[in-house]
Amino acid sequence: FDEGTACIELMNRPDILDMPFNRGQVKGLAHLSISVGSREAVDELTRRLQTDGYTVIGQPRLTGDGFYESTILDPEGNNVEITE
Repeated sequence: FDEGTACIELMNRPDILDMPFNRGQVKGLAHLSISVGSREAVDELTRRLQTDGYTVIGQPRLTGDGFYESTILDPEGNNVEITE
């Protein structure tokens, strides 16, 4: 963390108690995000993980808040974002 590159995003969802169970939409950890440095790296890692049998629930895209990312599920069903 010497370079100051780690970030924590805190989110508030008052409606979360009314939602059906979804691993990425529960109290606590919503997702883990890993920056890989470029859009090309996001695309490549997403392809590689999909080929290796991981479930891709969000193909690489530019999100409404300006992030280029994809989303996969880890073996326990947690959302993992791969970001630029």
